[in-house]
Amino acid sequence: MKLKLFISSLLLVGSIALAKAPNRPECIAPAKPGGGFDLTCKLATVSLAQTKIIQKPIRTTYMPGGVGTVAYTTMNTSKSKDPNAIVAFSTGTLLNIATGKHGKYDENNVKWLASVGVDYGSIAVREDSPYKTLDDLLKALKKDPQSVSFGAGGTIGGQDWMQTALLAKSAGISISQARFVAFEGGGESMTSLLGGHIDASIQGLSETIPHLENNSIRVLAVFAPERLNIDENLEKIPTAKEQGYDIIWRTVRGFYMAPNTPKDAYEWWLNAFEKLQKTDEFKQQRESRGLFEFNKNGKELEAYVKEETNRLRELARENNLIK
Repeated sequence: MKLKLFISSLLLVGSIALAKAPNRPECIAPAKPGGGFDLTCKLATVSLAQTKIIQKPIRTTYMPGGVGTVAYTTMNTSKSKDPNAIVAFSTGTLLNIATGKHGKYDENNVKWLASVGVDYGSIAVREDSPYKTLDDLLKALKKDPQSVSFGAGGTIGGQDWMQTALLAKSAGISISQARFVAFEGGGESMTSLLGGHIDASIQGLSETIPHLENNSIRVLAVFAPERLNIDENLEKIPTAKEQGYDIIWRTVRGFYMAPNTPKDAYEWWLNAFEKLQKTDEFKQQRESRGLFEFNKNGKELEAYVKEETNRLRELARENNLIK
């Protein structure tokens, strides 16, 4: 019996070692350029190239539609056996699954691969906005709910909408009274904010970093348990909690693969990410994008996804999004 187990172990190790790298590696970002899915793909493609874990360049494919719905459906239909493609996901993806926006597909219909970090929600205004603090904005919202327009990636019931609902609740009003403008992704929302078309944008803090660096926006609050100490600029941003509003929203970012991906191809990618997460190059790239460590892979990630999706279903019920 022990001999059989030993031989089986050798065969498994051998199969992983013999698994070939993908011929046409592809990272699918399920939105237009500039948002969190784009950021997730860039983190992987840049660090995988820097570490030479993969020799061929990884192309990024943008697949907008339903904030991930089109990509999720595609991976379950025309690309269901694709060994080359990894698809970016976030907590927002899981919320969409929880609220039934992926139709007949749920958390059991893809192969969960690896997470690459955790982000926190935030609310940003233009640098020249009259709202200097979160308190300024929420007081204006309470006085006249139609005086403040919020923009965010995703539709009603998405994670950015959910954060907006929590803000509205903090101001003592219902989200239904507020002006909420839905965009396909965080990139579009930020473009609208910079163009003066909306008053505030709700999105992951990591998505705001390029605009923070060129001083075009002001982040009024980050929805984290405590101030973020990645660098001195982010450390200056107050939390909603310290301003008297108990709002915390964590966004996990990572990748999944098609449900019928060949076993050896999935194991190659899994092994690649497990190696990548230990490298200094990856850690530096993750930090430069405002993400914190959150490494879960394979079965461990799958278990987390299922637990988190169930938690989000309960939150959706509390907000009357599902029965």
